Amino acid sequence: MCLRVRLLKDNLQDSQFSARYQHLLAALLCCVGRGLRDEFDRQCWLVSVLTKVSHKVRDAAPSSRQSVLRDALDEMKQFFSINSSCRLPLNPALLVTGINIQSCSFFNSNAVPLKLSFHNLDTLGDNINVIFKSGDDLRQDMLTLQMIRIMNKIWIQEGLDMRMVIFKCFSTGRGRGMVEMIPHADTLRKIQVEHGVTGSFKDRPLADWLLKHNPTDEEYDKAVENFIYSCAGCCVATYILGICDRHNDNIMLKTSGHMFHIDFGKFLGHAQMFGNIKRDRAPFVFTSDMAYVINGGDKPSSRFHDFVDLCCEAYNVIRRHTHLFLNLLGLMLSCGIPELSDLEDLKYVHDALRPHESEADATMYFTRLIESSLGSVATKLNFFIHNLAQMKFTSPEERLTLSFAPKVQTLKSGGLIRNLFVCRHVRSHKGYAFVVKVEREGQEAQLVQRTFEEFYELHSKMRLMFPSSRLPSFPNRFVIGRSRGEAMADRRKDELNGYVWHLIHAAPEVAQCELVYTFFHPLPRDERPGTTTSKPAELSWSPASEKDLGEVKLSISYKNDKLFIMVMHIRGLQPLQDGTDPDPYVKLYLLPDPQKTSKRKTKAARRTCNPTYNEMLVYERIPRGDLDQRVIHLRVLGDGAFWDNTLLGETFIPLKKLVPGQHWVDWHRLSTATSDSAH
Repeated sequence: MCLRVRLLKDNLQDSQFSARYQHLLAALLCCVGRGLRDEFDRQCWLVSVLTKVSHKVRDAAPSSRQSVLRDALDEMKQFFSINSSCRLPLNPALLVTGINIQSCSFFNSNAVPLKLSFHNLDTLGDNINVIFKSGDDLRQDMLTLQMIRIMNKIWIQEGLDMRMVIFKCFSTGRGRGMVEMIPHADTLRKIQVEHGVTGSFKDRPLADWLLKHNPTDEEYDKAVENFIYSCAGCCVATYILGICDRHNDNIMLKTSGHMFHIDFGKFLGHAQMFGNIKRDRAPFVFTSDMAYVINGGDKPSSRFHDFVDLCCEAYNVIRRHTHLFLNLLGLMLSCGIPELSDLEDLKYVHDALRPHESEADATMYFTRLIESSLGSVATKLNFFIHNLAQMKFTSPEERLTLSFAPKVQTLKSGGLIRNLFVCRHVRSHKGYAFVVKVEREGQEAQLVQRTFEEFYELHSKMRLMFPSSRLPSFPNRFVIGRSRGEAMADRRKDELNGYVWHLIHAAPEVAQCELVYTFFHPLPRDERPGTTTSKPAELSWSPASEKDLGEVKLSISYKNDKLFIMVMHIRGLQPLQDGTDPDPYVKLYLLPDPQKTSKRKTKAARRTCNPTYNEMLVYERIPRGDLDQRVIHLRVLGDGAFWDNTLLGETFIPLKKLVPGQHWVDWHRLSTATSDSAH
């Protein structure tokens, strides 16, 4: 009820419908009781106070904003001294009794949104955290989230749970409103800069962050599964709605692996511009660090096939409801949202959904969009520029954290460290890890494993906290020759021993700082000897045996004397004799074919044993009566120089099983040319 009153009051200034809104508001207020009107007045008062606070913080100098915020929020104490409780406009089911000023802060963006923490009336419940924005029109965010919510309902009705995270957002007036804060989530920027300001160009940050918060195999696999589904849903939804201004502070990741987008100030293709250049150059945000999580490493795996299939299926499901979305958005043309004001804005959604194309054509189209987004350097460059722009806003009070440690540890939480000793090195897939014996006062000694790069991260972040003169010198990170040899590991073990001895005997503020105690605190991986944080790169998805040359996935259909063969994916190809991955492509013949006139082939994928194609190969003028006599001869070849192609595997597929008018989608095992091939 309060929502309806609030929306009616917000639109009293509408030039076209203001008179009607006045009559509706008057009628509604007459019908409701005194208690509800009082509740509505309290909410209006709360919003008014927060709007004043927001303006004060936004107008203050960046260096003094936190102190201005705390002073301005004192007025909230007066509000709650008069009103014992108040329902939040964001969700009337939430009753708050006060505000935790020490937990309140702000976000570094143009509108300087406030992060507010309210005391919950339910003493067993957590504090209620919300974002209050003043200066942004949240009606567009509300509309975008509503469209995504409808997409999600359609997917679920079709048996496709994309694990979408959809939060509440509510406009409390022109240019202001509240947004729900999702717990246990960080922005991609915060995750990436744990690996330095150039973290957006690296592939491991997201995988390492998920592993940090999901240390067991079962937890990590579940987080990756959540990531695959939610990432696919985000790619489809953001593309269809043309959501722009996508930088790494507008994309968030939960510790459970769910990815979601926030801040929808630009949509329907209205992109941010740098002069005459669009800031959003890719169809949607899908970067190599996301692919790294999906693949379990830096090489394509069969999990990537699942991701592509999910994207294409989700896209085709929404395409079947094109008219629903066009009609819903069409109803909003007169609502006053600047980026949804004429038919051209609706045409963007129509063109994105491509309603007149077949599902096969749409599948091929969206596959090319995934390839384009993954290959776009502009997205990572945009992230990097945003990282640089945000560096000036970094609060001196902000804690420095280590990328591989899930929690910050202190002397009090872990116990005083008396001595550190690097005992030995153990081999890992990327070199060597070093086993450190940690002796604490009154406790048994513990063993922890850390890589050289993790030691370097510790030293780099300590240099940001302390002058170099107060820190021990760090071993040279760069070496000439083979840096992973055992002799080099022995030398680094001795050098690291000297480093940790001087570190623990430095001044107390250095030796006992949070970074040191976090670094040497045991992690879940330390309980499993011989393991390091490198799990994502070690994941193996169903490795093929020596005799198994892999499988190819095809979608075959027949209609109007045409045979349609979509080459979808191949998994489990064997590397070449020199150990490198091939450049595979698929060549088809439709047997019998004595003149070799039925040759069709796909493009070549580059350096992969698990390629994705989603390419359609068509044979015309095939009489229906001939199908039972026809056989597809499929060969997978490695693209080589000067026509020196390598046969990677082949298969023969009789078309007896094909039912005209239906799609036959299946995996087919590849083998070498044998006597069986003659069939």
